[in-house]
Amino acid sequence: MGERSIFSDDPELYGACSELLDLARARGVTVGTAESCTGGLVCGALTSVPGSSDVVHGGVVSYAIPVKHEVLGVSGDVLDDPSLGAVSAECAEQMASGARCVLGCDYAVSVTGIAGPGGEEPGKPVGTVWMGVAGPDVAASRLFRFEGDRADVRHAAVSAAVELLRAAVMESL
Repeated sequence: MGERSIFSDDPELYGACSELLDLARARGVTVGTAESCTGGLVCGALTSVPGSSDVVHGGVVSYAIPVKHEVLGVSGDVLDDPSLGAVSAECAEQMASGARCVLGCDYAVSVTGIAGPGGEEPGKPVGTVWMGVAGPDVAASRLFRFEGDRADVRHAAVSAAVELLRAAVMESL
């Protein structure tokens, strides 16, 4: 069984990416991503749209804890705290803020979670995904619980991240 293409069965996701990029252009803002469990798929989805380079500054794949800390600036206090850790609101918000800084973009979305099939922790089953968004006037996080296998969780996370970023850009004036 091979990997599915991110758009092979979801033209809606491609349309959502295209709409987000058009909206960002209209608002005169740029975007970026910080990703863990999605491994760059959000940025990949955005950059699959022709002409995206005028809006998308880039993405940081921070799969490893040291990258979250050293590149994105997620605090050791968050990462080392067993009640928080890499799959938490605090980590998601700091990842998004760090991406904004590192990439020099106006808005950034972050994704950190447990795509499975292993890796679950107490209170954090497979499908637990925290997302953060950061912009000039916004810093927020949101918890998602996605169902399905690894591909399903990652696909749902990409769609949700694009929507979260679109909502943040929509509110910019």
